[in-house]
Amino acid sequence: MKNILLGGVAASVIAGALMLGAAPAAQARDGIGPGGAAALGVLGGLAVGGAIAAANDPYYPGKPVYRAPPPPVYVEGPICHFERRETIDPYGDIYVRRVRVCE
Repeated sequence: MKNILLGGVAASVIAGALMLGAAPAAQARDGIGPGGAAALGVLGGLAVGGAIAAANDPYYPGKPVYRAPPPPVYVEGPICHFERRETIDPYGDIYVRRVRVCE
């Protein structure tokens, strides 16, 4: 697998070198060459595409709006507290436990 991949890379490098060697010599003339025209076309397309994409942005946050927080809700329920209660088991041991008492 490594040899196949290495052969493919080598073949693409050789093909690229041959294509660069076959390029015509530089000429002094007016205008832009085909490579420059292609580059300008790509840059122009990116610029126009970016402008169109920015113009179609549907998100606009609008003005900030202040809303007062909702009033607190008080729930009335039974009033509870904790008491200490002593309990004695059948063997005579005394235990002190905290017990919740609601009125």
